[in-house]
Amino acid sequence: MRRALGSLDAMLLFVLVIARARIDTLADLVLPTRLQDFTRAPIVGTLLPPRSQELLKDWLTDPLGLLLLTIVFGALAAYLLVDAVGEKLSAAARYRVKLALVWAIILALVVAPSLKLVLLRRVGGPASYTHDGGVIQTEETIKLFLAGKNPYYEDYVNTPLAEWGLDLRSAVYHYPYLPWTFVFSTPFQVLSNALIGWYDQRFVYLLLFVLMLALAPGLARGPTARLGLVMTLGLNPIMGSDVIFGQNDSFVVFWIILALWLLERHHPRASALAFGLACASKPTAWFLAPFYALLLLRGEPLRRISAWWRCGWPALAAWATLILPYAIWNLDALLDDVWRWSAGTAAVPYQIRGWGFSNLVLAWGWVQSRLDYWPFWLPQVLVCLPLLVFLLRQQRRNNTLATASWAYALLLFAFFYLSRFLNENYLGYLLAFLAMGYFAGETGDEGRQTQKYS
Repeated sequence: MRRALGSLDAMLLFVLVIARARIDTLADLVLPTRLQDFTRAPIVGTLLPPRSQELLKDWLTDPLGLLLLTIVFGALAAYLLVDAVGEKLSAAARYRVKLALVWAIILALVVAPSLKLVLLRRVGGPASYTHDGGVIQTEETIKLFLAGKNPYYEDYVNTPLAEWGLDLRSAVYHYPYLPWTFVFSTPFQVLSNALIGWYDQRFVYLLLFVLMLALAPGLARGPTARLGLVMTLGLNPIMGSDVIFGQNDSFVVFWIILALWLLERHHPRASALAFGLACASKPTAWFLAPFYALLLLRGEPLRRISAWWRCGWPALAAWATLILPYAIWNLDALLDDVWRWSAGTAAVPYQIRGWGFSNLVLAWGWVQSRLDYWPFWLPQVLVCLPLLVFLLRQQRRNNTLATASWAYALLLFAFFYLSRFLNENYLGYLLAFLAMGYFAGETGDEGRQTQKYS
């Protein structure tokens, strides 16, 4: 019996929706030409007649944004109503109605705004309405890849990246992402250019974002856990904005979720292949490797090297196939872009910034400039190595997806906090794995009941 009218998943959805809606409307305020560009943008500018656009003008967002919010809060109200009076429905029907409403909210609050910014970018220019590295630089990297040039050797000073936003533009000399990001995206750019004459990297991110959410219920047990995981991944307060503007964290999350989904279905080699692709996308995936290795060998003696190799060789093969050609081509350029830039040892490094320990380094005057070197690796080693040992011991006692996801998030959080920069998008990335760690746990009778209609 319920103790109250509402449930945990209803409250969680309400919190996530109001957080996402508020964040997005505040983000619109930093787009000063959005209303003018809205009227000129393809498709979105013609959805409403001029009189309706005039009546819907609002200082927080554009007319289409207001209508999308109306849809979102209507679907949220319907969810709360189903949650309150849905006892008349079967458990299976109630779950499916709730899941459909969650999807409607995600489509209206994340997918539609992403496509809107894609179209606004068509009139605002390639350096507008988007993220610098995840979209602009990756699109330029694909062009270099197709031209047979090394994206880690070339610079980006004569690309739209140089026009984008911030004062410290050291990114124009470095491409910090690993090859799978642009290798996988290249066919989509070619196809898009052939079909519509232009391309936006968010086409790939949105596709993988939707596929990620489709896989997510398979990682949780029980209707509440499945709904909670889908809504937390889809309405992640920070990663949702990252999808809209085109940061690429969701790209890496998809390949990791695919790897875990395949592993839960007893396809270890296919899972290892997907994990290797995640590791060939961004170094953040590397920190999952020790926990993933334990997961991969559930039921196997951990000291049998042959068991590790039999299950995990596709991960190493995928990673090596994508990384080694660039390491052979120009190892120094690869290391400079992917490692030395973020470590602060490149000739033009990434600045010290963010929400972590680095602010204390700046506040205490331990450097003269944000671009100076400081040995962040020292506190990282002192904290993260003992933490890794502790977390692996915990996972050996309870070798589950939930434990591995939570341990990965804790280790990565410690590393990020003590790093040269803790960017806000990293926290959205961490939330995705904390959510998996929480919702992937066993849920008793509720979980067994859900198997009937999963």
